[in-house]
Amino acid sequence: MSFTVKILLLGSGELGREFTISAKRLGAYVVACDSYAGAPAMQMADEADVFSMLDADLLRAAIARHRPDFVVPEVEAIRTEVLAQVEAEGVVVVPSARATELTMNRDRIRDVAANDLGLVTSRYRYAESLEEAREAVAYTGVPCVVKPVMSSSGKGQSTVRAADEIERAWTYAVDNMRGDRRRVIVEQFIDFDYEITLLTVRTREGVRFCPPIGHRQERGDYRESWQPAAMSPAALAAAQDMARKVVDDLGGYGLFGVEFFVKGEDVIFSELSPRPHDTGMVTLVSQRLSEFDLHARAILGLPVGEIAVEQAAASAVILADRDATAFRYAGLAEALSVAPDVDVRLFGKPATRPFRRMGVALARGADEGQARDLARRAAGSVRIEYD
Repeated sequence: MSFTVKILLLGSGELGREFTISAKRLGAYVVACDSYAGAPAMQMADEADVFSMLDADLLRAAIARHRPDFVVPEVEAIRTEVLAQVEAEGVVVVPSARATELTMNRDRIRDVAANDLGLVTSRYRYAESLEEAREAVAYTGVPCVVKPVMSSSGKGQSTVRAADEIERAWTYAVDNMRGDRRRVIVEQFIDFDYEITLLTVRTREGVRFCPPIGHRQERGDYRESWQPAAMSPAALAAAQDMARKVVDDLGGYGLFGVEFFVKGEDVIFSELSPRPHDTGMVTLVSQRLSEFDLHARAILGLPVGEIAVEQAAASAVILADRDATAFRYAGLAEALSVAPDVDVRLFGKPATRPFRRMGVALARGADEGQARDLARRAAGSVRIEYD
C-alpha cells in the first residue's frame, strides 16, 4: 500500500475520528490507538491498536512496532516521558514532546503561561491533599473552581461557593482525574462576560488564527459553540497576542485550542490543548478547512493560507443519560429536516454513560442566534433509545 506518511494517533475519540478522515484525505496511513476496541477513530483508520497509553512499556513498544513518521496525541492520559525519549531518537511528536508534556498537565502549562510568558491568568494554587485544598481556597477566595491537573471534558471540575463544599470538590476531583497524579488546581472564579476558544495554527508559513469561537459549558464540559464570536478589536488582538506567545514557546506545528475568559476589554488566559478542540467541531460547517483539516495540513507541512468563516455557524451536542451498550439512535430524519443547512455527526461510540457526548448537530444561519437555535433544535430531535 502506498501512502504519504504514517501517523500513530494516541487516542481515538470523536476528535481523533475527524482528524483521521482529514489525514487520510491527504494520503496518510493512520494507526488509531486507544484503551478499548472499536473507538470512533479506529472505525476510520487503516489499523487499530488497543493498549493503555499510561503504560510506558506498552506505549514505547507500540511506537517501535508501528514505526510512525508522526506521533499525534489526542488525549491527556499518556506517559509523556516516553514521547520525549522517542522524539530524541528522531520520531516527530506533534506538536512537540515538550508541548505535550506541558499541556497534558494543567499545572505545568499554567506555570509557563503565568510565570514564564507573563500572560494574564486567574489567581490559582495547587493542592495534593484536602488540607492543601483548604489553604488554596483561602488564597483564591470563593467562589473558586477546583479541577484535576489532568482530565478532559470537564471531568472532576466543580465550583466551590462556601467553605463546607471544599471536601466534596476535592473528592470529586480526585475520583475523576486521569493518570496517577493526585493533584488539583484551585483557581479564582472569573465573573466573565463570555469565554472563547481561539484556534491557533502554527505552520511553516507562520501562525494563523481562526475567527474566535464562543461556547457555553455545563458541568465543565461544552454544550454548544458558535463561530464567529463577537469580540472587540482590542480584545481579539490581546487574545491573539497571548496565543501567539504561548504556541511559539511550545513549538512544533499543528493546531492549538487556546481558551480565554473575556470581561469587557480584559482577556484572561484559561487553558490550552495542543490539538483540535471539542468546541471547534463547529468548523466542520463554518470554514472551508475545518480544524481537523488545518491540523493535518500544519503537521504535514502543507499550505494553510488565510482562514475565514464562510457563514455564521453553531454546534450543539447530543448527550447520553445512562450506562448502556445496547442502544440505537432515532429522530435523525426530524433533525435533518430542521433546516437545509443542518447536519448531524454521530461519533460511533460503542457504549453510553451519563453526560457522554455521542454526537453533535451542526447548523449554519444568517447570524449567530439563528445558527444556535437551529443546532439546538436539531440536537434535541436526536434520541438515544435503549434496549
